[in-house]
Amino acid sequence: MNKIVVENFSLTYSDGTESLQNINLKIKANAITALIGPAGGGKSTFLRAMNRLNDLADVATLAGHLFIDGQDVLDPKVNIIQLRRTAGIVFARPMPLPLTIYENIVFGLRVAGERRKEVLDETVEQALRQAQLWDEVYDRLNDSAFAISGGQQQRLCIARVLALHPEIILLDEPTSALDPISTAKIETSLLELKENYTIVIAPHSIQQAARIADDVAFFLQGEVVEFAPGEKIFTRPEDKRTQDYVQGRFG
Repeated sequence: MNKIVVENFSLTYSDGTESLQNINLKIKANAITALIGPAGGGKSTFLRAMNRLNDLADVATLAGHLFIDGQDVLDPKVNIIQLRRTAGIVFARPMPLPLTIYENIVFGLRVAGERRKEVLDETVEQALRQAQLWDEVYDRLNDSAFAISGGQQQRLCIARVLALHPEIILLDEPTSALDPISTAKIETSLLELKENYTIVIAPHSIQQAARIADDVAFFLQGEVVEFAPGEKIFTRPEDKRTQDYVQGRFG
């Protein structure tokens, strides 16, 4: 079943930076889809398009369709707040709020009007367990989020997204600033989370994509050169450019 369907999607920024040209993709539900390719190829722009963060940038042209569960999220009538709850995003560097660990996780729920302590407490534990962090911070929930390590902060950011009960998790190089142990914990978490969520990730490396991806889209200069199951992309790609990239000949 396809969760996200992209049809003839194009986007260019006014300053001429990273753009997308005629993207067509069908992203499956409950799977990890990895976006690979050299820097500047359009991966981050595509991730941001899915929850309309590009609205905050100076976009010159926008065309095509981007459907989530059959609804075109590019429609001006779409509820942006609800969309960003449906498709939460985690960035390359940990960005905790200047609050306690507990308050970081419940921040979005409080903004939405949730005040019941039992609901907030249950959400905090569940989200931290899903992010592989509960056992490390369960007795530190009132500490500042800045008092924990960078790897823990990134998992906290994932937990903060999960607390809003999204359907899609978008990740833009979420382990690029982390050590191997923290990276492994996040990868383990993602492999478990895909049972209940649709995950789209621009991974830190080709090796990470090979470890966790069900499907892979190879982005090059704003176009999708090839989209196929990960095993096929990494062992028998159809396009020579894909083969050259995964074998390290450029990028």
